[in-house]
Amino acid sequence: MPGFELFGDQERKQVNDVLESGVLMRYGFDGMRNGHWKAVELEDAISKRMEVKHTQLVSSGTSALTVALASAGIGAGDEVIMPTFTFVASFESIIALGAVPVLVDIDNTLTLDPKKVKEAITDKTKVVMPVHMCGSMADLKALSLICKEHNLLLLEDACQAIGGSFDGKPLGSYGDLGCFSFDYVKTITCGEGGAIITNNEDYKINSDHYSDHGHDHIGKDRGAETHPFLGYNYRISELNAAVGLAQIARLDEFIDIQKKNYAILRNAIENIPGVEMRSVPDGGVENYSFLSFFMPDEVTARTTQKELVNNGVDGCFYWFDNNWHYIKKWDHLKDLKTLGKLPQEVVIGLPDYHMQDFKQSDHWLGRNISILIKLSWTEEEVKQRAEKMNEVLENILETAK
Repeated sequence: MPGFELFGDQERKQVNDVLESGVLMRYGFDGMRNGHWKAVELEDAISKRMEVKHTQLVSSGTSALTVALASAGIGAGDEVIMPTFTFVASFESIIALGAVPVLVDIDNTLTLDPKKVKEAITDKTKVVMPVHMCGSMADLKALSLICKEHNLLLLEDACQAIGGSFDGKPLGSYGDLGCFSFDYVKTITCGEGGAIITNNEDYKINSDHYSDHGHDHIGKDRGAETHPFLGYNYRISELNAAVGLAQIARLDEFIDIQKKNYAILRNAIENIPGVEMRSVPDGGVENYSFLSFFMPDEVTARTTQKELVNNGVDGCFYWFDNNWHYIKKWDHLKDLKTLGKLPQEVVIGLPDYHMQDFKQSDHWLGRNISILIKLSWTEEEVKQRAEKMNEVLENILETAK
């Protein structure tokens, strides 16, 4: 999956442009730049590739989620529905604004269950935030209908799924706002970085200002810019944007490689009795960064993951026990462990997640295994991996009969 696997001359050329100009900041210093505006160029390239009107680059995927929510006016006490299976950044971005993360069960898509979303809506709900984990998407059609019915914002966390699509639209562009991460292990990387995409001009203007201390970016004298509202520093650097500019041009190349490797591995295991593949909603096309499947039960899944690793299948994840990606290990959220005092809206509004029943999520994630799809594998390495996966799964399931 990671774009850094194929880092090469294109990336070096873009970075050298910045180093030779000496201007590492995305704003100002016009006369020194030698015409290089890497962040602006990358924003234009992302907008074109994602078929949207506006892109705002920021410093990370986490900041992209924070800025996206802020750009739509989400703040203290507002409830944001999100899945139990994601990265901790999803709820961190919500709490950073004083809003309340409302965790909801996943289904066999490994993403938000629309039925559970409907049940979780209250008069404080403002946003539904599906997270397209491991390269595939939520049922965006169903979630969009729910959002329209209840006048809610649909925010796609597509940080792990850039290059996928739904109903012919690039992931991230289907909702009101979409967010990407370009950290070091994403399909394309800036080293560190993120982006917000939208067709809403107000959200674009707000995210542009909010991510740079509230600067309005009018004129060419940064010291004379006004501040229509408070903001923070979520800027990306020109160096990071330069890497991303090379990588966005290679996105389709990377997706093609992932698809080819994914297909070989999937063909090796999908017809084994007892193996159930992850469900992809109708109209959805994965970005093929992970191959995710279910074993018959939790015990078998745990055994399988260990045997795959012992047999040289690296990048084999059992998310159910993962500290970063599932509610089961998020004690810092459940206990609200922070360095400073949290807003009362969060303290009062956050459900007691020690007591919440997420057995539906446990049912799916407890049986799930996800295999990372690498870009740098040779044909022989993919073939050997497929054979080993087939051998391990068949042996385990035959023994379990």
